[in-house]
Amino acid sequence: MGAFKTLFKQTFIYGLATVLPRMLSFLLVPLYTDPSVLSSPAEYGEVSLIFSYFVLFNVILAYGMETAFFRFYNKENDQNRVVGTSVISLMVSSFVFLGAGLLFQNHIATITDIPVKYINLVVWILFLDAMVIIPFAWLRATQRPIRYAFVKILNVAINLGLNLFFLLALKDLAKENSLWDSIYVPNFEISYIFIANLIASLVTLVLMLPFYFKVKFQFDKLLWKQMLKYAVPVLIAGVAFSINETFDRILLDKLLPQDIADTQIGMYSACYKLAVFMTLFATAFRLGIEPYFFSHAKSDNPQKNYAKILEFFVAFGSIILLAVVVFADIMKPYIVRSEAYWEAMWIVPIVLIANLCLGIYHNLSVWYKITDKTKIGGYISVFGAIVTLGLNFWLIPMIGYRGSAIATLAAYSSMMVVSYYFGKKYYPIPYNLKKMGIYLSLSILFSIIAFYYLEHWFILQFLLLIVFLGIVYVMEKKEIQQFLKSK
Repeated sequence: MGAFKTLFKQTFIYGLATVLPRMLSFLLVPLYTDPSVLSSPAEYGEVSLIFSYFVLFNVILAYGMETAFFRFYNKENDQNRVVGTSVISLMVSSFVFLGAGLLFQNHIATITDIPVKYINLVVWILFLDAMVIIPFAWLRATQRPIRYAFVKILNVAINLGLNLFFLLALKDLAKENSLWDSIYVPNFEISYIFIANLIASLVTLVLMLPFYFKVKFQFDKLLWKQMLKYAVPVLIAGVAFSINETFDRILLDKLLPQDIADTQIGMYSACYKLAVFMTLFATAFRLGIEPYFFSHAKSDNPQKNYAKILEFFVAFGSIILLAVVVFADIMKPYIVRSEAYWEAMWIVPIVLIANLCLGIYHNLSVWYKITDKTKIGGYISVFGAIVTLGLNFWLIPMIGYRGSAIATLAAYSSMMVVSYYFGKKYYPIPYNLKKMGIYLSLSILFSIIAFYYLEHWFILQFLLLIVFLGIVYVMEKKEIQQFLKSK
């Protein structure tokens, strides 16, 4: 049990360094959904659509080279050659993208339905973010977590601070001072959002520039081909995952009538953010357990510990699911500020369950990582992307954003089931399906009752949460006591 306590400590440390930057989009929701900042869900929908393309193109511009860098940095004797080859590869591809993006920005605007005035900013942000991929990977490979965390968190702080300045303070300052008045532009809120992002990305690159002065710029063509061969499956899996994660916004834009598309995207994206509590928990847990998976792979009967880890994850995840659902009505005025968005609160339990399934899938993925069958993991991601695309194309024209939420749940739950099936075949782990099934079934059932049938009956909703917590405590009493006693 002491090993599990160490695991949870590691989870907290990894989570703090990596999850905080991912909190940015959540922290900005109350600002963006304030009618005095972005006047309507349609404007927020426009912002959300652009950020959906960010997710996709960040994956494409990295094209799996970050993962390939880690693999070959630890494998090759000449690490400088790996660093130099990786850096040159990404620098060349990033500058090619920058040139092409600026040259063809009008065509890109037509294809994506994004106004051309934003394309220029988006291209520069993507370029700057691509230029720090290998520097950040190098910090991780050389075990410099403090520097890594400092720069990542500073990026968030600058971005958040500039958003607050541009969207809240600048207008008032412009009324009082001619200097600020020369900077302020009316009805420029969406551009200010991306200018804040651009400045934060620029500062990040400046802070990482010392890395480029240390690099020995040597390019090994043979090594590059080997790295690219390794990276391509990672790219395919990454694109598939980005489709599962954000492509529904793009499809909402393409498949809905133009007069309602941005509004539905805005409502959907804002209420989707309430699932961030599950996402952050799952991400932090995954970052903590992945090193544990590999370090204990050759220990005696590691499968037993792997099974217990998933059991803990399902228990905690089920509690988070029900807790967020119970407190959703209380939280929504503080997170999603305008009532114009609240119609989409219907999706909250669905996306929470979907992200819980995704977290379970990541825990189940130990089998293909331990057995070096990562290609199957890529196939599962592609399968999930096909489910996402198919159901979105089918459901969006009929039920709009509700179809996107259902598609997300179907994709992640099917990936979870498929991964369990193949894991049982290639690397059997004695999961306690009965106990985990009880947690999931009761949590989902109580969530549905609380959200859809006991709306505005907070005391009854809270009572369901207390009952569920009591059930978990009774079933895990022995493990909880051992955990508290362990050193």
